[in-house]
Amino acid sequence: MAFIEISRISKRFGSFQALSDISLAIAEHEFVTFLGPSGCGKTTLLRTLAGFHAPDSGTIRVADRLLSSPRAVVPPELRRMGMVFQNYAVWPHMSVFDNVAFGLKVGRTERSEIAARVARMLEALGLAGLERRHPGQLSGGQLQRVALARSLVVAPSILLLDEPLSNLDAKLRERMRAEIKALQRRTGITFVYVTHDQAEAMALSDRIVVFDKGAVQQVGTPREVYERPANLFVADFMGLVNKLRGTIVGTNGERARIRVGRQILEARIADRSLSAGDATVAIRPEAIVLGATASRTETNVLEGTVVDSTFLGNLVEHHVDIGGDLLRVQGDHRRALVRGETVALSIAADCVAMPNDTDSPGAGQ
Repeated sequence: MAFIEISRISKRFGSFQALSDISLAIAEHEFVTFLGPSGCGKTTLLRTLAGFHAPDSGTIRVADRLLSSPRAVVPPELRRMGMVFQNYAVWPHMSVFDNVAFGLKVGRTERSEIAARVARMLEALGLAGLERRHPGQLSGGQLQRVALARSLVVAPSILLLDEPLSNLDAKLRERMRAEIKALQRRTGITFVYVTHDQAEAMALSDRIVVFDKGAVQQVGTPREVYERPANLFVADFMGLVNKLRGTIVGTNGERARIRVGRQILEARIADRSLSAGDATVAIRPEAIVLGATASRTETNVLEGTVVDSTFLGNLVEHHVDIGGDLLRVQGDHRRALVRGETVALSIAADCVAMPNDTDSPGAGQ
């Protein structure tokens, strides 16, 4: 049985359907990230898990204890869950020590134990020596650690984190990402994390839950959702992707041959129901290898003309016209290509065939 069992949860706010029949199982000690764009339902589900929202339908159980249903909701303070908010929510008039000790004092923990537990937590999070400072005297990274320490010192069985790094600059965000991952591994606490940042989700998570329009689009490891997206939304949201529309000319098990312009591409089929008709082939820019010239008879080799190149330091991103479609291709920064140069594009890694999505942007987006 799963540690956290979310079963058929739905939630509306007026006419807005925030969550639609969400079911999800989370194992104990797992780091799971809810990922998706603004308004997709990820934060609503986190807050429902925390006990701030009552579901319209469905249930939430933790260790087989019923916490949420339309009839009754166990309040947040009785759930043994910690929560770290996007804005940290530390008390500005309290010292670091008092902020971290707050939950223990509310729980009427012995004064001597409070001092010992707070000291251990501050030491573990690199805040020792800052006990007397107030939030206005701390950096963004230190404030984030105070928020984490306050949530962890009460020994929660689950830690919920709502976009905790979104207010930090890029370098500090990357450093705190590593610290959060190490902290979860060290404590073994079940982490449920919300973000709209794909790189953050892939760096931190054991599994990612991709949301859109109040529904779960895919659940999987970071590698699975990146390399084997369930649909075009997931493929597009998880990073740069080229999308080429074509027509299926044959299938063989899990693979299909798709005519794109005058070329044939062989791709893995994401949806078993896709066996004939039009389809879209999703190709990551890094999966394309630049060559010299190509034979029109080769499979998964295209020929195109360089129309633009952008130097990005460790790589160069080229836009290559393959006859009406522009492909984004990542090349070696040491190799310069001239605008108008003809190049071969060999698809070295798996590309994926999916049903067309009429709402999605065109190729190269």
